[in-house]
Amino acid sequence: MKKQTDRYSLHTKTIAVFVTITSVIVFMSFGLKNEVTTSSTKNENIIKDSLVSVKAFMEVYKVLMSPRCMNCHPSGDVPLQGDDGQLHISLPKRGKDGKGMYAMKCSNCHQATNLEGLNKPPGHPDWHLPPANMKMVFQGKTPNQLAKQLVNPKTNGNKTLQQLIEHADDGLVKAGWNPGEGRTVPPMSHEDFKKAWITWIKNGAYAPRSK
Repeated sequence: MKKQTDRYSLHTKTIAVFVTITSVIVFMSFGLKNEVTTSSTKNENIIKDSLVSVKAFMEVYKVLMSPRCMNCHPSGDVPLQGDDGQLHISLPKRGKDGKGMYAMKCSNCHQATNLEGLNKPPGHPDWHLPPANMKMVFQGKTPNQLAKQLVNPKTNGNKTLQQLIEHADDGLVKAGWNPGEGRTVPPMSHEDFKKAWITWIKNGAYAPRSK
């Protein structure tokens, strides 16, 4: 009887040790997983704060809805012009690469720099609309729709969040603050826009709620 009791006791102790070791391994694995996830988040410098993020995007939205941005992000394939967003007077078409079709290319009128004079064509070395396969329409989009579009690689030109941050300093984006004589600039400075843009993204790139 004593041998059976000793054997049962040994068996019980063995199981207890096994369970303890298994529990420690699981706990360590869970902790390691959390550490890796936290580290990855830190590397991306993303802090989740929906209130701060949405507030910043609403400032960004004001710029994106201004003529300097929306005129080249129309809902159709003809760019807009002027502060009132009329269809471009010469009715050029987007084309496959966003640079026009046939002989009517953007670069025919939009030179490397602004032309001198009231309401003369503004310029940039790479003047274009988004391409036909990635139109990136701003016109008519609500804050909710546009925010979601901007962070989705399938609709934002295959950009990561880091590339979106860098896009704030794109030459054609910055040209919006140098539109030539007779045109209004966006409702805030480029510096303030960039600050709001980065704040929106780095706090989670949240989309405002639909109304």
